[in-house]
Amino acid sequence: MTTPERDGFYMPAEFEPHRATVMIWCERGGSWTYGAKYARPVFAELIRVVAEGEKVYVAVSENSHTSAEKYLSELIYKGAVELISIETNDCWARDMAPTFVTDKSAVRGVDWSFNAWGGEYDGLYADYADDDAFAAEFCRRKGYVCYNAHPFVLEGGSVHSNGKGTLITTEECLLSKGRNPSLSKEEIEKKLKEYLGADRVIWLPYGVCGDETNGHVDNICAFTDENTVVLGWTDKEGEQNRRCKENLEVLRNAGLKVVKIPFPEKPVTITEFDVRGFVFEDGEAEREAGEVLAASYVNFYVCNAAVLVPVFEDKNDKVAVEILKTLFPDRKVVPVFARELIVGGGNIHCLTQQIPEGKLL
Repeated sequence: MTTPERDGFYMPAEFEPHRATVMIWCERGGSWTYGAKYARPVFAELIRVVAEGEKVYVAVSENSHTSAEKYLSELIYKGAVELISIETNDCWARDMAPTFVTDKSAVRGVDWSFNAWGGEYDGLYADYADDDAFAAEFCRRKGYVCYNAHPFVLEGGSVHSNGKGTLITTEECLLSKGRNPSLSKEEIEKKLKEYLGADRVIWLPYGVCGDETNGHVDNICAFTDENTVVLGWTDKEGEQNRRCKENLEVLRNAGLKVVKIPFPEKPVTITEFDVRGFVFEDGEAEREAGEVLAASYVNFYVCNAAVLVPVFEDKNDKVAVEILKTLFPDRKVVPVFARELIVGGGNIHCLTQQIPEGKLL
């Protein structure tokens, strides 16, 4: 058994050049209302923008194949999108697709153990076998060497890399009882370094209040260059403000430049109409009208062609977009109305996983 670290592989930054992006077509009735009727046009919009600058692999089930072909036919015909028939339980590619690493020449995948964000302790659904198998199967289909990191539990949304040896994560997620409860913080950090080729891990205390992933870092903080991060922020007194302040102190002590990006001014909530459109399975976490969702502008995705940022018809939409324009002056910043995504439990970054440039070795 070897590891990426031993072989000289590391996780590059998301803002570095991509070879492709991995996504999974939406279908699950407990995530996507009314048979994904409202979510699928948003997925198609995301895929169209990403495909302007890189290939997009879209995994589809036997049931969803026809729908994906309908929405993406032109891009498939042009070769910009490739459908891959792999069964999954849901479509959060960030968390169940491989994490790709490189040695600046070749690219390989890392297959973590996936347990639906908490397993028996507080996982969101009971049957996640197809999701857990997805990373290894994708690498097999596309010819990538794949490191087996099982039984270590990790979702891609719980780590961000600057591509220069520094990772950021949250204690709230990686030290939660539903991940790797038998390991100490030091042992978890060692595992991150071994499989992501890092030499430093910055541990933020918290994610976003109410985030059902137990506080994924990709909803609260993200690198925009080697030494700069954006941090989700609110000045309103309360629990989220306290969390933001503690996170800010950690980042500044780590020597990073921090740019605050506000949360939406108005809470994004589940409506009665949404509730009527879900079809939940036995053992699946259900949603209730009035439930406040963990909406955040930090859950953007940096692809070759653009920065895709979720917006919510909120007065802070424009503020967030303008901040990201200053941080990514060489990319167009594309706002995407993302309410139908956050209703599913995540957002743009959660639905995407980048494959960096490199050879299949």
